Amino acid sequence: MESYDVAVIGAGPGGYVAAQRCAELGLKTAVIEKETLGGVCVNVGCIPTKSLLKNAEVARLVRKEAKTFGVSFENAALDYAAAVERSRKVSKRLSQGVGLLMRKGAVGVYSGVGSFLSADTLLIKKDDGAEERIGARNVIIATGTRPADIGNIRCDGERIMNYRQAILNPNLPKSAIVIGGGALGVEFASVWAAYGAEVTVVEMMPTLLPGDDEEAALELAKQFKRAGIKVLTGHKLKSAAATENQAAVALEYGADEVSLSADHVLIAIGFRPNTEALSLENAGVATDARGWIATDAFGKTNVDSIYAIGDVSGKIQLAHVASALGRIAAEKIAGRSPAGYDPDLIPHATYSIPQVAAVGLTQAEAEKRGIPAVVGKADFIANGKAIGLDDYVGWAKLVCHAETGVVLGGTVIGPEASEMLPEIALAVRLKLKAGDIAATIHAHPTLSEIVADAAHDAVAKLEK
Repeated sequence: MESYDVAVIGAGPGGYVAAQRCAELGLKTAVIEKETLGGVCVNVGCIPTKSLLKNAEVARLVRKEAKTFGVSFENAALDYAAAVERSRKVSKRLSQGVGLLMRKGAVGVYSGVGSFLSADTLLIKKDDGAEERIGARNVIIATGTRPADIGNIRCDGERIMNYRQAILNPNLPKSAIVIGGGALGVEFASVWAAYGAEVTVVEMMPTLLPGDDEEAALELAKQFKRAGIKVLTGHKLKSAAATENQAAVALEYGADEVSLSADHVLIAIGFRPNTEALSLENAGVATDARGWIATDAFGKTNVDSIYAIGDVSGKIQLAHVASALGRIAAEKIAGRSPAGYDPDLIPHATYSIPQVAAVGLTQAEAEKRGIPAVVGKADFIANGKAIGLDDYVGWAKLVCHAETGVVLGGTVIGPEASEMLPEIALAVRLKLKAGDIAATIHAHPTLSEIVADAAHDAVAKLEK
């Protein structure tokens, strides 16, 4: 039986990054993956959706905006199937890249389903029925999540789909109802609408992107409506059923029931942890009633030698969070002293059209915590690069401590908003002040000047 210092179960953005870091730190490492290296993110998640969104931007340009740039098309054809095919090629290339990283790090790669025989012994069940055992002084669980069943609704992959089925479907729906106004739902809505589909987004909460800056959520809804996307907030899914030609949903809106139908329904809500096949009881690893693995700030479970990272740990479900947790766990196992997980330092981005990105505290959250806050804000309408791009909807907002000027958080909605995040995230982590950003010269013309402009506005308000 081969023995390792660390065995990682799951090779998604948490697992393969953890394995790579363990190998860099001189630990003999193995990774076990039941499907494809790269996990959900690379193969059926964030990477292929971003590929589709790039196609959507091109499609939108061709359909609605080309004349602005002096370009005209006759009989322009938009091939959605080709966009899906391109997204699959992008995913395949990145998955192969993960394989190369594992080989370069001399990480042992096992294909199959990993489970615990004991805290330090794993069983690997391969697709052909063969079994293999390996020993590991430490184990990192990175098995992620999957779409959860919502009541009696069955995702058949035809009329009613979950995100995995939708992202692999080469057929553009003529009409679609998207259940869930979070990042996943609004991104799919952006893609399909850009290709001409009639899309309705249904969200149970009062605004899209629950938990984000409310003003940004309202602005996104406004831009969706301009793009022809119907937005129904405050509507709760009651049921969904497929017929031969359509799918129908019943929604609760206060005391009323609303019925809708479309060619397709996308269920973009509800996830559950992939823990059932792990035989966690053999290792003594505790979970809550729903199967989420409880961990500390370093990913350690109730068993000292076993860690859980990424979505399966119930932390913020984002690929870069999983990667960060993977590095933290690897360094902790290697005897180093990494900083632990802090949700206030986690940036997040929604790649809708327009994009929405944020990090740290919103003004509402600062007020909830009793922190006096000043908000600096700047609009893209005054940004030269945005005007040149003819993409100037939105703004940047910095939330700063009213007494010290320290940047507590920020939100950007508009062109390439996600690319504005690193500067704000660095400011939040290092407790920089609005004046530090304002005093930093930003190249002109760039979209990033919007952050400096928001900082200047915050400084002016702090000086009063």
